[in-house]
Amino acid sequence: MPEVQVRKKFTAVEEIFHEGGPVASVPLRRAAALAVIRNPFAGAYVKEIAGFMDDLKPLGLDMAKSLVLVLGGDIKSVEGFGKGAIVGSAGELEHGALWHVPGGYAMREILGGAKAIVASTKKVGGPGARLDVPITHINASYVRSHFDAMEVGLADAPRADEILLALVMTTGSRIHARVGGLKVLEIKGEDGLR
Repeated sequence: MPEVQVRKKFTAVEEIFHEGGPVASVPLRRAAALAVIRNPFAGAYVKEIAGFMDDLKPLGLDMAKSLVLVLGGDIKSVEGFGKGAIVGSAGELEHGALWHVPGGYAMREILGGAKAIVASTKKVGGPGARLDVPITHINASYVRSHFDAMEVGLADAPRADEILLALVMTTGSRIHARVGGLKVLEIKGEDGLR
């Protein structure tokens, strides 16, 4: 398969202290790691593309490690995650799906075998396109307090022949989460759902 060519990387951390209610004693931290790569399949229909997922695995691991580092370096502090991709206009939506395995499995591996499926989204867009990356709890997708999203994007990406790849991690629930549902202390950890 083609070599992964990275044009740029970007990492950001957001700290949320309150959403109009009382100030949290510990702010929620959300972090995003983005990588802009050349899309080796841009401009033409290529039938066999799945092998490129293996080529993306080292990049996924590198991005996941960088997120843990900017969130303090302790995997135990990470409670939420998500992933996404924006494919440039010369590509197709399926090229964004190539990020499912290398992005998701990288985060689950780095976080010590997190059990939940990694929420994901993808779209085709041009430079400056934004993407809301969905977030769920790392071990139980039904933990409602951790349903969240982080908007990502870069002013100059993706170009027509590029893909912007994104990973997101968080340190907890939404600030002021209070709409019920399964609580973190109630997680059974049997199936990644509850």
